[in-house]
Order: sequence, then C-alpha cells, then structure tokens
Amino acid sequence: MNDNRQGMAAIIGFFDGVHKGHRHLAATLLAEADRRGLSAMAVSFIQSPRQVLQPGWQPQLLTTPAERQRLLMEAGMERVAMLDFTPELAQLTARQFMRQVLADRFDVRLLVVGYDTRFGYKRTETVSDYRRYGLEMGMEVVQATALEGCSSSAIRRLIADGEVERAAALLGRCYTIAGTVVHGFGNGRLLGFPTANVSPESNEKLLPASGAYATCTRIDGGRWMPSMTDVGVRPTFHGSRLTVETHLLSGGGDFYGSRAEVMFCHWLRAERQFGSQEELCRQLQRDAERSAELLTPVS
Repeated sequence: MNDNRQGMAAIIGFFDGVHKGHRHLAATLLAEADRRGLSAMAVSFIQSPRQVLQPGWQPQLLTTPAERQRLLMEAGMERVAMLDFTPELAQLTARQFMRQVLADRFDVRLLVVGYDTRFGYKRTETVSDYRRYGLEMGMEVVQATALEGCSSSAIRRLIADGEVERAAALLGRCYTIAGTVVHGFGNGRLLGFPTANVSPESNEKLLPASGAYATCTRIDGGRWMPSMTDVGVRPTFHGSRLTVETHLLSGGGDFYGSRAEVMFCHWLRAERQFGSQEELCRQLQRDAERSAELLTPVS
C-alpha cells in the first residue's frame, strides 16, 4: 500500500456471501483506486437492511458480519467499515448518505457501484443521480460491469436445496458453517461413527438442506480434515430438533467446547428414516466410503 495515498475509493453494499460478483466489484475498485492513488475500502452493514425495513423478518444469511469483514479484506480491501444499519440511517437519502457518511466520515473521493446498485431512502435513485450528487461534493462515481448470474439470493436457494457444489461455483469457495461442539445424543458413537455436534454460532446463518454431505472439518483453526456431515432431525431415532453432526473420516476425539468449521463440499443423499440401526449403520459406511472418494484431503 502506498503510504502517500490520500482519500478513499469505496464500494458499498451488504455483500452477503462475498461471492464472485462481489469480488468482481472489489477488483474493479482496486484497479480504479490504484489509477487515482486512492486507498480501497468497502462499506457494509452489521445487520441486513431488511431487518430494519421489515421488522420480524428472520434472516437466512450466507455470512456473519465477522465472515464478511474477513472475506472483504481477503478480496483486497485496505479497510472495511461495518456500519450499524439503524432506522435513522435508513431514512437518509442517497445524497445525504454520500455527503454525511461517504464524504464527511470516510473522505471517499471515488465510489464504484455495481450494475444494479440502489441505496438511500426508498432506493429510487439511479447511477445518474449518484453521479450528479458526486459532482456536488467532489466524488467521482464509476459503474462496474456486470457479472451475470451471480447473486446472494441465487446462492441461498441452491444451498437451501442442498446443491452445495453449484453454490460453491458462484461463491468461489465451499459454503461453511462454524460453531461450538456441544454434547449430542451419542447415537453416532454407538453406531461406530462418533460425531461432533456443531451448534452454529449464529442463528441467522442459513443451514443447507437436510441430508448427508461429504465435508471437510477443522477444529480450533487446525488443519482441514475429510469428514461427512448430517444435517437433519435423526428420523431413525425419532428426533425432532435440527442438528449438524460431523464425523471425521480419520476417527473421532473429544472436541466438546471446541470451535468447529464445517465446509460443505458434496451432496451425498437426502435424509430418511431407516428400518433399523443396522440398516443405518450400513448406509453410514457407504457414506464414509463415498466421502473418501470425493474429497481431496486439505492440509
């Protein structure tokens, strides 16, 4: 980074997932910022604007605020500002937001917007409006080209349907759930497939469709290990509570209280009720063998 740079070039959005489309926008920003000698930053929000605009709406998000911040930094941002999306902020017009937040607070000299960007009260203004406002306050506005077919909503639909491989193609990485390993029901250990019962760290994070997956798991930031993971209610044991249970193909261990990250790589099968525990055990063995075939160990 050039320490002599003055002023910021910015992108703005919720950036849920920080998918390929978002990183395309970030790459455009980095190129435009470098040409003008500006530092690159992303302006995002801690909570989804929809939570403020539609009270009672329950988010099903691809990333937590911490994940979004980290992924945006990995995309090349020199700074990521995570704003609290308050009702007062929601009332700002695009002009007011550009002046009070972007220009006065962050010294933004260049704003790069996506092909479908809308911000400000009621989101009625267009890029031509943003450019006009920018001229008033010495802020250049550039519109990035589109990356077709890549959106957070499309990725959410794929994950909700269990299509984690197609979702990964749009995300640019496998979808991951993180949480604390808690005590479960012990059924997997009795069957010879001990599992870590992962309690997701955010109840706003979207869970993949119920079913079995070939996954990679890491514990407390260690190395990624091949695993298989079941998302569901354990119908063979007449369960009713949705759980995320991951089994390391290399063997178990006592991980209670640890932080686990589960990377969903491949769909194996839908969840179903088996006629006996023996039948379930045979299926789990087939799942483990198939997972070992599909996964490339990550070190």
